[in-house]
Amino acid sequence: PALALATILAALPAPAAAAVVLPGVPGCAVFPETNVWNRSVARLPVRADSERLIRTIGLGEPLHPDFSSIAGGGYGIPWQVVDGGTPRKAVSFDYADESDAGPYPIPADPWIEDGSDHHLITVDRDTCTLYELYHVAKDGGGAWSAGSGAIWSLDSNALRPRGWTSADAAGLPILPGLARYDEVAAGAIRHALRFTAPETRGSFIYPARHRASDLTGRRLPPMGLRVRLKRSVDISGFGPQSRVVLRALKRYGMILADNGSPWYVTGAPDPGWDDDDLHALHDLHGSDFEVVDTSGLRNG
Repeated sequence: PALALATILAALPAPAAAAVVLPGVPGCAVFPETNVWNRSVARLPVRADSERLIRTIGLGEPLHPDFSSIAGGGYGIPWQVVDGGTPRKAVSFDYADESDAGPYPIPADPWIEDGSDHHLITVDRDTCTLYELYHVAKDGGGAWSAGSGAIWSLDSNALRPRGWTSADAAGLPILPGLARYDEVAAGAIRHALRFTAPETRGSFIYPARHRASDLTGRRLPPMGLRVRLKRSVDISGFGPQSRVVLRALKRYGMILADNGSPWYVTGAPDPGWDDDDLHALHDLHGSDFEVVDTSGLRNG
């Protein structure tokens, strides 16, 4: 009877996703519930080439939380809420042909990511619009520039045009993939997270729109690859914050969005993070993950 029940449950559709909301942004969800970022992959099959791809990313490399209670030093990608009164700034782009022209709302003293990527992320609570800039800078005359930029309607499932980058190498939005302390404090992360790998294939799969490599080997992961923590991994011994992150990695997994260090999962810095708790995530390694077959998973 237990086996029969398990078979029936496995055949049922996954429960409907709950809306992902942001503090300070009433009435705006982070994309519709039907968006792939917000969809469970717990019941999807494992890709046939999972073992090969995991080995390439790093079978023995530890899971690394690339966020902490320290806002500086490159730990995490901050984001901020703006409104209709925030000044709109013209931004010049290195990749203007693949960037949204703007203008972009930029506060007088914006939070910009430390480190080399210098992301600037804002959410307009009046229009439910997400603005993301990569490698942003302001010159001595007050003019703003960036490598690339993307504007997203949080009410829409629309993707970037095929072949376009965004503020992320894979042409994806960054904010939906950040681990946020407000979610962990509430007890659940209800979306996929963002992660990086050292080498990627010169191709991409849905929902990614852009490649960031010229390499062709099939052992290499394409942008947009989705992995999840294996169901068999025991997370009961982890601290309360880590357990919330790990439950999300079992249910929603994480999406390959950029080239970088292996298994670096991205979050927003917040003084509420317990860095000792998060450090225990290093006890998990690539061998604890599997690649999900998302060939049938689409927005809507």
